This record gives sequence, C-alpha cells and structure tokens, in this order.
Amino acid sequence: MKRQLVNGIVALCASTALAGCMTQITTQKTTKAPPVTRAAIPQSFAQAEDSAIIDSLLYRKSVVKSGTSFETVADSVLAANARPAEADLRAARLRAKAASKNWLPKIGPNISLSSLGSVVTGLLVQQVVYDNGLKKAERDFAAADVEAVAVALSTETNERVLEALSLYLKGQQAREAAHVSAQAEKRLEYFHGIMGERVRGGVSDLSDQRVIANKLREARNQTIADREKAQVALAELNAMADGSLVNVNGLATIETAPTGLKPLAVLEAEAFRSRDIAQARITRAQYLPGATINGTIGENGGANLDIASPELIGVGIRDQLAAVQAAEDAANRRVAQAVEDSNRKLRRLSQQMTALERQEAQAKALAASARENQVLFQQQFEAGVRSIMEVISNYETAMRLEREYVQLKYDRIRVRLEIASQFGALVDGAKI
Repeated sequence: MKRQLVNGIVALCASTALAGCMTQITTQKTTKAPPVTRAAIPQSFAQAEDSAIIDSLLYRKSVVKSGTSFETVADSVLAANARPAEADLRAARLRAKAASKNWLPKIGPNISLSSLGSVVTGLLVQQVVYDNGLKKAERDFAAADVEAVAVALSTETNERVLEALSLYLKGQQAREAAHVSAQAEKRLEYFHGIMGERVRGGVSDLSDQRVIANKLREARNQTIADREKAQVALAELNAMADGSLVNVNGLATIETAPTGLKPLAVLEAEAFRSRDIAQARITRAQYLPGATINGTIGENGGANLDIASPELIGVGIRDQLAAVQAAEDAANRRVAQAVEDSNRKLRRLSQQMTALERQEAQAKALAASARENQVLFQQQFEAGVRSIMEVISNYETAMRLEREYVQLKYDRIRVRLEIASQFGALVDGAKI
C-alpha cells in the first residue's frame, strides 16, 4: 500500500514537471497534462511579482522639458546608445523567470548498468518536499538581481545623458564666450585705428599703439580658442549622437527633481542588500537537512524519500553560519553607508547651487553695470574727458565680467543637471 502511494506521488510529480517543461511526451500513448495555475503553487513557493525599486524607476519623470534643445540632445544620444546594461537586464529577467519555476519537479534520463550486465533506462523525477527555504531564497536572489541590473541600467542611461548635456553646455558656453570676446575685439580694432591716426599725426606715442595692438591680438586669440573649444565639444557630442546634433542651439530651463525620490546610489545599495541577504539564506539552507522525493519511471521503477543537506557538514559549520549572519549585517551597513554618502553629496551640490545662484546674480549685475560704464566712458572719450587707454581698460574690465557671468551661468546649470542625475531624473523611466 505504501509503495502504491509513493508511486502515485512520483507519477503526479512527473506529470506536473512535464507540463512545465514540454507540451507533450510521446510514449506508448500521447497525453497532455493540464496547465499549472498560480493557485496550485504552494504558498511557501509563491514569488513576489511587485518590486518597489523597479516601480520607483519606472515612474520617474525627467526634469528636462519637452520640446527643448536639451530634450533633443538627450533623445539623440539615447537613440545611438549601445545600452549594454539593457542586455544584462534582459538576461537577469530570464534568470528570474527560470528561477520562478524552481519549485516544480526536475526530470532527467536515468541510465544504469545492472549487475546482470543489462542496461536499464528510465525517467528520473525529483521533487523537493522541504528545503529550509532554499528554493525561495534562489527566487529572491534572482528577483533582487533584476532590481540591481535595473538600477544599473537607469544609472548608465542618466550618466550618458548627463555627459551629453555637459558636452552640449561646454559647446554653448564656448560659443557665448567667443561672442563676448568678438565684441571686445571689434571695439579694440576701432580704437587701434584711432590710435594709428593719432600716432601718424604725432598726437600719441607709438608705445600706446603697441599696447593696444597686443590687447587686440589677445582678444583675437581668445575668440579663436573659444570657437575651437565649441567645435571640439560639438564634435564629441555628435560622436555620441551619430552626427545628428549639428544645428542644435539654445538653453532650456531645468525643473527641480521631485521630492521624495531616493537617489540611484541608495536604490542600488538596497538591491544589492536584498541579493546579498538572499545569497546568505541560500548558503545557510545548503548546510541544513532537507527532504526530497526521488523516483524512477520505467522498467524497475521505484521511489524513495531522501533526507540530506546539499553541502556536507564539517568542523567549521558554526563559523560558516556565523559568516552568513555577518554577511547580512554587512549588507545592511552598506545601505546605511550609501545613504550617508548620497546625503553628503546632495547637500554639497545643494549648497554649491545656492552659492552659484548668488554669484550669478552678482555677476549679472556687475556685467550690466560694466556695460553702462562702457557707454559713459565712450561718451566721455568723445567729449575729450577720457583718454583712449582709460576707455580700453574699461572695455577689458567689462569683457572679464561678462565672461565670469557666462561661466557662472553654465556652472549653475551643470550642478542642477548633476543633482537630477543623482535621482535618475534626466530621462523618463518609461523611456529607459
């Protein structure tokens, strides 16, 4: 009676396994097992379908406004992205899908040579009855691996967009700085011509003309250098975007990242914590005894119940289990450290943003005042109150203040983009 009961369990395990692994098996008669429903899965083997980390990544919105030059740059570099992390995510999802079915029986051929010299073949079926949570830990590890790779994909994508926008800003800043230098160059050319007439008329000294000529060459060299910087940045940017950003210009307003989002570094640490804890549970379960039903279908088939641990127990088992507990503690500590590091970086960037906003406002006011002084000095020069060297010195001061304002303006935008990148908010999660 007991043997009939065990054989019945083996047959049921084999039927369920075949339903999960193949559509049909051809023996003497072709049969098709009924599909396995989620309700039939034991509660201890149920796999969580929801992921707070992946949901958090999926519903993140970009701070880059639609229809702007920044969005054009971001879309272009993403379209040309090789996305190696996407392939890693696809592989991780397949591993998780495979692990979600690890509670099903395993089957395989069983070929042995009997003591009489004849070959006996059959189908070996193995079903885990109790494994101290090993199978569930394997599923949890695979799910956490998907989360970790998903965070890596989001990080890689945001870093790529940040790099592209930084190159774009570098080119735009160089163009704007070149425009400031070119304006100063035109004014110096005007005064260089006036000084030449004065030297020829004996009114001014030749040394003053040489000073103005040197300042003019400096302005020209600065203009050329700025334009070359713009060309280099644009060339590198187009290499990332397959040359589709030749005629893109202008700046755009960057929105503030929504509050309540966890930085990507913290999400990554949490995903790795879940994976490390699952790995520790796997290691622990491998040293504890479990129960497995093994049966053979075929000639001389039978079944038996094995109680054993996957790993043999040695003298150092106590230290091994203690190491498992220490690994869980280390995973929690790494999350706490990631939170601290992320908070430090974000506060530094926030304070830097506040300082840049103040400095930019001051530089803008100083540049505007310098432009007003230019007009005033020009009028005083024409009235004979100011010397030509005084006017030129005023133009140099105005150009320096304009360039400082341009530098601070773009630095502020860069910091705002970096803050958004820390939260994974440079690209919509749905696009990733």
